[in-house]
Amino acid sequence: MSHQWRERNRPLRLERRYEFQDYSALRDFLDRAADLSEQEGYYPDMGFGRDYVNFTIHVNEGENALGDNQHRLAQQLDTLAEAIAH
Repeated sequence: MSHQWRERNRPLRLERRYEFQDYSALRDFLDRAADLSEQEGYYPDMGFGRDYVNFTIHVNEGENALGDNQHRLAQQLDTLAEAIAH
């Protein structure tokens, strides 16, 4: 998982911003991230503009710590963003 992910409290979550060279690259990332979310059965919050997206990965309801699932999803998003950037 990239050092660009920030762990926040209240509520406990991971946050990261990805920036892309244009809307087309962003759209490709969002489409593929949606597929990844479906595969993992985990749906982070997203907010995006023309060339960026902010991700927030929350803990599951009833949990009080970030677990392997959240960190794995963050790593997979990093890998996906890197593939699209190149």
